[in-house]
This record gives sequence, structure tokens and C-alpha cells, in this order.
Amino acid sequence: MGHLVTLATCSLNQWAMDFEGNLERILESIRIAKEKGAKLRVGPELEVTGYGCQDHFLEGDTYLHSWEVLAEILKSEEAKDMILDIGMPVMHKSVKYNCRVIIAEGKIVLIRPKIFLANDGNYRELRFFTPWTTRKVEQYYLPRMISKITGQTLVPIGDCVISTLDTCVGCETCEELFTPASPHIAMGLDGVEIFTNSSGSHHELRKLNTRIDLIKAATQKVGGIYLYANQQGCDGDRLYYDGCAMIVMNGDIIAQGSQFSLRDVEVITATVDLEDVRSYRARMVSRGMQAENTPAYQRQEVKMALTHSYIEDDIHIRPTKLRAPFYHTSEEEIALGPACWLWDYLRRSKTAGYFLPLSGGIDSCATATIVASMCRLVVKEAAEGNRHVLEDARRLAGDQNYTPTDPREFAGRIFYTCYMGTSNSSNETRQRAKDLAGVIGSYHTDLDMDTVVKSIHTLFTFVTGKSPKYKVHGGSTTENLALQNIQARLRMLLAYLFAQLLPWCRNVSGNLLVLGSANVDESLRGYLTKYDCSSADINPIGAISKRDLKRFIAYAEKKFEMPILGDFLDAVPTAELEPITKDYVQSDEVDMGMSYDDLSHYGRLRKVSRCGPYSMFSKLVHEWGDDMPPTEVATKVKRFFFYYSINRHKLTTLTPAYHAEAYSTDDNRFDLRPFLYNASWKWQFNKIDKQAQELERLTREKELNSQVD
Repeated sequence: MGHLVTLATCSLNQWAMDFEGNLERILESIRIAKEKGAKLRVGPELEVTGYGCQDHFLEGDTYLHSWEVLAEILKSEEAKDMILDIGMPVMHKSVKYNCRVIIAEGKIVLIRPKIFLANDGNYRELRFFTPWTTRKVEQYYLPRMISKITGQTLVPIGDCVISTLDTCVGCETCEELFTPASPHIAMGLDGVEIFTNSSGSHHELRKLNTRIDLIKAATQKVGGIYLYANQQGCDGDRLYYDGCAMIVMNGDIIAQGSQFSLRDVEVITATVDLEDVRSYRARMVSRGMQAENTPAYQRQEVKMALTHSYIEDDIHIRPTKLRAPFYHTSEEEIALGPACWLWDYLRRSKTAGYFLPLSGGIDSCATATIVASMCRLVVKEAAEGNRHVLEDARRLAGDQNYTPTDPREFAGRIFYTCYMGTSNSSNETRQRAKDLAGVIGSYHTDLDMDTVVKSIHTLFTFVTGKSPKYKVHGGSTTENLALQNIQARLRMLLAYLFAQLLPWCRNVSGNLLVLGSANVDESLRGYLTKYDCSSADINPIGAISKRDLKRFIAYAEKKFEMPILGDFLDAVPTAELEPITKDYVQSDEVDMGMSYDDLSHYGRLRKVSRCGPYSMFSKLVHEWGDDMPPTEVATKVKRFFFYYSINRHKLTTLTPAYHAEAYSTDDNRFDLRPFLYNASWKWQFNKIDKQAQELERLTREKELNSQVD
């Protein structure tokens, strides 16, 4: 009948420093795994503390409370008759490590520190932890509170594997899967059949396939069963950890969890046959030759079996069938990821809802549609009996008997929108904003702020004796920009005023979180006013490109049955901060001097491909060479870097945004660059100009030679 084993991995919505809540979710995941017949349960990276504690990992309290939580797990009924792989920070010899703690039979079997730390992009693990040395094993003195429970004083800490009566288990942690010399290779050659990987991996658009491909390739190459666990949800920062726990065997997916979910605990299990691993490995003679020459890992023995007994192992226990991997489209990712992130922020901040300045443009439209998607998810989870979602929805509604059944009705309780018009606003944008609010169900207000704007004009004129004019009325560029910025910054002031007092007007307690809606391309170009209504509490689209937002709106128009969204797709993007005349209507792309598509391209080259001005020109002159001469490409590149440089200071004050794109402009963590530049880039631009002129000279010579021939 083979050697059947049921294994469990999970996605947990952990919250940084929420030790009590994190413990509850860990215990619940163990209970569910046990109910499903699993003997091994794997949890996410640093699940005891939450992954995103940041500098709290430098505090001794964090380590003390982690051991206190582990003590509760050891004492629990849930921990009996299972092997548990728990993630927490551990201090050894006054050095801090990111560890897996392996528990079996009520005792700690092994503390396995992370060997390769993530230290790029959003990750700064080397700031908090030290990498462990490969194959090193030492003894760790347990805290007395743990010794009283387990009767142990010393346990091994290091790069070991776990040997049970019937198989062998080895641990990887997140980044170790992504490195060229991943530990699973040597472990697999040394006979490890089950690999665990505990991760704190965040969502980016179109990123999941990379993770799945790596896991499939790992087991396809070395053979074995791979249990991937991940955090899910907002940990209190810009990132959304996107779950998708999975079980893979010999290169094939056996089980895959959800990528976006409002559930706090999701456990997936699979029953697999260890003989399939052994047979898979035996087919390759060269693997045996490499295994013979692989240094052996130190094994920590656990005197229990993971496989089902022969009595149980009958026709009723069957291996889980293979399945194809599931991927969301990028439009679905935008609809789901930021929506789940917004729900976590709303419920954990204990505020009354969200407030959004709704301009009638596509960016605020996309933000509002994401909130609508959040409301749809809440209604769906409530209908499926999600106790946590129902409790939070009732708190927001102020009614302990309330059950959300209609997304529009629920939006009317927690979502507030406002159109802040001036004499420069058009009837079209005002109507689009009103119609969209009606379709979503938000509590909508409409105002004209001309009297407030005029009072600022009057005050300035009274103090200085000068009266600035718009450009279309004969004013200078300086006057024109200043008059636009007055409107933009007043909208931020009014947004916070209304966010604080609108619930009070409806006899609702609490205030609202203000949503921003500047996209990543505008931020990259600096096409926003510092401290205007792009300054908010959080921004769900701040790392999403204009191109992706348009595709999302086209998707939502049909998926959410919101025909009004088509009107936003057809509208020309405009800030509406200048007077509309017979001959002039303000346009974003004209103002910026570049298209949104070009901006997206510049952003990926600058951040993802790590291009400076010259290398960006070198790439684009080949890519765009058939459509424009090198000197025009040079002009475009120089224009981008000039405006990026003079506006870089704005990015230091950007609203915290959902991280969704590899060229996010988040200055506080992801995109660490100076904010005071010599915007002339004299050396770099001179080299670009010389190269462009030389390329055009060579092109002319080639054309002349071809004519002579």
C-alpha cells in the first residue's frame, strides 16, 4: 500500500507585535492540520512575532515574548502527537537569528537559524539578524520557562535535519529557495525527502509564477515533497503578503492555497506516498553518484512516524491528485490584493471607514473601485460564515446583529467620497464622480471650493499688493503653478476636515482614513503637488502603473457590472487646475511632456534594470531606433531624468502605498536614492549627446553609401 503521509502547511494573517493574536492563529492552524490527519505542520516565517516588526527585532522584549508564546504552544493540547515547524527570532550568544523551532513530542528537537538572509528591495534582514554558517551545529541553553515545560536544558541549534522513524525532514526559509546554492539540493542528496519552506513573501503584480517555478524546479531536480508556508495579509506596513501556501512533489503541484483572502487562517493538506519520491530519485544513476559524495547532515532523531499505520492505510486513505497551478490575471490581482490590504488596515486601525476625494478621473476611480471590491469580498466572506470578518463588519456598522449582504449597502456605511470642484472643474468630471459614487454606494458629497480659493488669493493680494494670474490670462509660469497648487493643497485640507467630521454628521463614532490616489508613474515624474490630496493616510494604487490601472478598470467594468467605468476609460486625464477656455483644456500628458506608457518604461529601466541616464539611452536607442532618431531618444531620456531629479524631494513625503510594482517609488524603504540632485547631469548628458550625434552621423553615411552603390 505504500508509505502514505498527510502533511500540512498554512498561510496566516499575522500582525507585527500582536503576540496574543498571532498565538491564537498559530494554534488554530495546528488544530485544523490535526483534524485533517496531518502529522507535520509548517507555518510562515517569523510567525510568532509577525514578519514586519522591523527595528522591534532589535529589542530584547521581542525575544522574551517570543519564548512566552512558544511556551504556550508547548503546553497546548494542539502540540501533542505532531511535528511542528514554528518561526520566531532567537538570540544565541548575544547574536540575533531568524529561526525555525522544530517541536515534537512536547519537546524542542532543533533550532534551525536562517542561513541566507533577504537584504534587497523591501527586505532589510541584515539590519536585524545574522546569517548562520552552513553545517555549523552548536548547543543552545533554553530559557528556564521552557526548561520547566520540556525538562530540557540544552538543544541543538544549527544546520541540521530531522530524522523520524520513516523519513527525513529538512528546513529552508524563504530567501534560501531563491539563492543559487539552495540548501534543498544538498539536503535532498543526503536523503531528506520532505522540505519545509517558511516565508514572508510579499505580493507584486505578475510575481507568483517566479515562486511557483522555483518550487517546482527544486523538487523536479532533486525529487521530494516541498511544503511552502507564507504569511498572508497586511502586517502593518506597505506590503501585502500573498499567502498561496502549496505542496509540491517531484515537480508537480499537489495542493495550492489562495493568494488573496480575508481569512486569517488557511491550512492546506495533502496525502502523498513517500515511495513516489524514492522511485523518482532511483531513476537517475548520476544522482546516486552525487549523493555518495555529499557530506552528511547531522540528524536530530524524533522517535515517531509520519506515515499512516497499516491499519489506517487502507482503501479509504488515498494520495492527493496532482493539479495544475492557478494564477490570477494582473487585473484580478489589482482587484483582490489592494482590497484585502485595505480591509486589514480598516479593521486593525479601528476607524470608521475610508474617505476618498473623487475627482472624476481614472486614478480616483480605480481607488474607489478597489474599495468596492473590498466590500464585495466582505459580503462574500460573511455569507460563508467567516466569524472574524463578521465581527469586524458589525463593529464598523455599530450593530452587533448586522450581517453585510449587499456590497453597495455596506459601502454606504464605511465609504465616503467627495467631489471638490472649482470654477476650473468640468460638468463631465463632476457627473462621472456622482454616477460612480451612486453605483458603488458610497456616501457622496459634492462641493465647490471657489470661495475658499478666493480667500487665499485675497489674502495674498492684501499682504503683497500683487495679484497672480493664470497663464491663459497672461500670467507667468510661476503664477500659473502657484494658483494651481492653492487648489490642490486646499483639497488635502478639506479631505481631512471631512474625514474627521462626516461620521459625526451621521451620528457615527470614529473618524475616517483618507485614501490617496496618485499612481506610480505620476510619482516617478513628480507630477503632483507636495501636500495636496495625494497626501493621505494610505494609497492602494501608489505602486500601480497607469497602464495597469486602465486594464483593471476595463476588467472591473464587466466583472463588477459597472458600465459607468467605461466613461472613465474614454476620458482624457486632466488635473483641472487651470481655467478651461475655447482653445485650451489642461492635459496630464501634455503637462508632463511625456506619455504614461513612456513613464512606465523609464521606471522599469531605472529601478528594475538599474539604468542611469546613459545606459537607459543605450537601451532605448535600440528599442526605439526604428521609430525615432537617436537625438530624439536622447531628448526624451534627458527630459525624464531632469524632471525626476528636480521632483525627487516629493517622493520623501509620498503617502504609504500598497507595494505592487518592482519600480515602486517608495522612498522610505524600497527606493533608496538621494533627493537632492545636480539636475543638469552634465557628464552623463554630454555623453548621451555625443553618442546620439555619432549614431546619426553613421546613419547618414550609411544612407549616402547606399545611394552611391
